[in-house]
Amino acid sequence: MDPDTDAQAAETVRQLRALATPEGAAALAGAGRLLDAGADPVAGLTRLRAEVGADLAGPAWGIARQRRKARPVFGPDADRMLFTSDALEQAGRPELAARRAARLLAGGADSVADLGCAAGTDTIALARAGARVLAVDLDPVARELTAANVEALGLADDVWVVAGDAAELVAAARGGEVAGCGAAVLDPARRAGGRRQLDPDRWSPPWSTVAMLLEKVPTSVVKVAPGLDHERVPTGIEAEWVSAGGSVVEALLWGPAVAATWRRATLVRDGAVHELTADADPGHAPVGPVRGWLHEPDPALIRSGLMSLVAADLGATLVDPTIAYLSSDAVAGSPWVSSYRVDEVLPFSLKKLKALLRARGVGRVVVKKRGSPIEPEALARQLRGPGSGTATVVVTRVAGAPTVLVCDVRGGHSS
Repeated sequence: MDPDTDAQAAETVRQLRALATPEGAAALAGAGRLLDAGADPVAGLTRLRAEVGADLAGPAWGIARQRRKARPVFGPDADRMLFTSDALEQAGRPELAARRAARLLAGGADSVADLGCAAGTDTIALARAGARVLAVDLDPVARELTAANVEALGLADDVWVVAGDAAELVAAARGGEVAGCGAAVLDPARRAGGRRQLDPDRWSPPWSTVAMLLEKVPTSVVKVAPGLDHERVPTGIEAEWVSAGGSVVEALLWGPAVAATWRRATLVRDGAVHELTADADPGHAPVGPVRGWLHEPDPALIRSGLMSLVAADLGATLVDPTIAYLSSDAVAGSPWVSSYRVDEVLPFSLKKLKALLRARGVGRVVVKKRGSPIEPEALARQLRGPGSGTATVVVTRVAGAPTVLVCDVRGGHSS
């Protein structure tokens, strides 16, 4: 760190420690009440300063705002935990951390090194699952957050928070253990200077450390970028992509002692978990014409390379060899796809598309796209008309040609 960054981190640590005192807890409670009551930021902060003093008011207001943002994801824990804005943005989902912890510990490991503990989401899940956890981070703010959060949640007896360099610890790993622990979680930082690092060799720690951990510590899991090149995945390692809310929320590499398959796609929806696995590359789905139904695959299914398995189950084919849309003669009952009834198929032409929608009485559309440079929101505005009907407009390529599929037309009228 440079001196300015060091000074900023030291000040943040000082503020976090002040908020961990009884006076800090009272300030946080006061800030939370004002925010929940809808207080104007200026008036609320002025009132809080009068109640708890200027030194506590600003930090308490900031943390209370992060707690409000965290509630939908962290539930009741949010109002006991401390988050900075950066830490909350990078924090994983507690239910997924609990799932990872249960799987990592299923083979009997009872001590885990959390290499890059951030705000402590994985540390907390591992401790709750019964492990003794060594939480390691070079960032003093991350260590302070983790220490405060495990204390607040009653887990401090099972957690040791230490300063350490993950790359050095992995390099020194021996006998299947790292830092004296029989299992490990590694979450490399994939951002630097506010920018996403697409090259795994530029992660911190870099890809070489990821590969070394998976080789040296068989009971391990590494969080990686969802767009990781499949060619990077070492032999004997299971790669898993997890989606929730319509997007891939994490990608994981499981060490050889935990790996149970070659590739896994996992879908978490409405409290249910759906999994699809393959022990070898199933190859590509066949290509065919657009039929009565269009199916939009879940992103974890696409990323995992397992789409051909679902296509076979549905009797579906790809509309284009380079596009992740499937088509079949029937609606699908699979959790892995969203299905749309195809009403019209035409070459892409804005003029012809507008005329068709007017003729069908469609005034409002939802636009989806794959393999097209169009901006969905902008096109949806251009297609808005006086009709009362609705439709889903899919702009894509079919057999290499720019194509529009008008789906799920409802209401309106036919000319």
